[in-house]
Amino acid sequence: MGNSLKAVVAFVPSNECQKYLLEDLEEMPVDKMVDLSGRQLRRLPLHICSFRELVKLYLSDNNLNHLPPELEQLQNLQILALDFNNFKALPLVVCTLKQLCILYLGNNKLCSLPLELRLLQNLKTLWIESNCLQCLPEVVCELSLLKTLHAGSNALRMLPAQLQCLQELRTIWLSGNLLSEFPPVLLDMPFLEVIDVDRNSIRFFPSLAHLPGLKLVIYDHNPCRNAPKVAKGVRRVGRWSEETPEPRKRSGAVIEITLDEKPSPPPAAKPEPEAEPC
Repeated sequence: MGNSLKAVVAFVPSNECQKYLLEDLEEMPVDKMVDLSGRQLRRLPLHICSFRELVKLYLSDNNLNHLPPELEQLQNLQILALDFNNFKALPLVVCTLKQLCILYLGNNKLCSLPLELRLLQNLKTLWIESNCLQCLPEVVCELSLLKTLHAGSNALRMLPAQLQCLQELRTIWLSGNLLSEFPPVLLDMPFLEVIDVDRNSIRFFPSLAHLPGLKLVIYDHNPCRNAPKVAKGVRRVGRWSEETPEPRKRSGAVIEITLDEKPSPPPAAKPEPEAEPC
């Protein structure tokens, strides 16, 4: 009943109704964090933009499709969560928040990202999973401090060569896309620690043994006939992960190795970046 009432109240723009949704949030909390997730909000209450010392703002799981220009006042904001909303385009005001280091944009309706995103040069973690991206926006390759990129569950078929410019990138999640080959650019990124290409259409994996920083590669649920070769100590999650990674050849014919045991299942939960202030 409570959620149903909030859903109805969310349509009413009066101050009294918005105050009900915010549960009397009139002053900035001592911890400089505001969490308005799951409040059925259709617009951001303007008085939140007066909390100029705010560091964390969580607006996940609402009905937002725009943000007010007054959001630019939050120049100390480091974490902004806009996932699980109705954004078809990233509001440009977000790109004015130059102290942002963690930005959650997953589970929206984004088909692209604006060039102005390049202004967020402190960004270290970007989540754009479960959107409508058919290619990785090249502006992402200009975020020089980016360490974690989650672009899973889109419609990506390839990655831009410029991605190798991200020398700080350590973790890349690409599961649930339309990759038909292992992205060649990743072979030129020696500092990557985690590569996830689970649930794509990759049929052959090149050797990853030359990547000195690699710690984990997840390649399960691909129609591949081999497993990627990796250096000693690197964990693989996928078919043949604990066995000889290449099919045997005999008299010019390729004979697929048959395993008696089931492939190792993927971990219950994939490692996720900790949402901590930078």
